[in-house]
Amino acid sequence: MLTTPDTPDTPDKDRSDRSPWNWLLILPIILPLLPFLFNFDEPRIFGFPRFYWLQFLFIGVGVTCTTIVYQMTKRRR
Repeated sequence: MLTTPDTPDTPDKDRSDRSPWNWLLILPIILPLLPFLFNFDEPRIFGFPRFYWLQFLFIGVGVTCTTIVYQMTKRRR
């Protein structure tokens, strides 16, 4: 199917996905790769070693970063 300029499938010419806010998405990728953050048994929270509860913290960081980037880069109408 051919698209014409007045169809909604045509991307805008002025739209750019290159926002500096996108760099924030690198944080949830790099953070779990740093072994000095979780290479300990202490402190324990509810009996869980640091490694396990830090994984839940990483999920929270990822969700927070993704939400911030989405809010800062979404198009206003």
